[in-house]
Amino acid sequence: MTVNIYDDINRLENTFRKTAEYAAVQKAVEEVKADEQALALFKSFRELQMTLQQKQMQGEEIAGDELEYAQKTAQLVQSNPKIENMLQAEMALSGLIEEVNRVLMKSVQSLYEGI
Repeated sequence: MTVNIYDDINRLENTFRKTAEYAAVQKAVEEVKADEQALALFKSFRELQMTLQQKQMQGEEIAGDELEYAQKTAQLVQSNPKIENMLQAEMALSGLIEEVNRVLMKSVQSLYEGI
């Protein structure tokens, strides 16, 4: 019997979209999108994060002023209730994803037991 894991994964993805955690993120994202100031701030923060991450991955040193600017931007982001709500909802969703990953990895981990 051939197993098509992708059918199961697609069903899981469909179920995932029905969770309370997913719905909370979806609602929070819509609230940020509806607020021009929050959206602009979040986009700026995300772009800054990606730039700094790319520098790190390329082995470039991050300048002190860049780090300071990133910290100030992060503080602004955290002080915005809509963005903060979205980030909290995203953390809860990430917890659910981590749990799914833990369950999926049980079978692989069991292969190494006794080694």
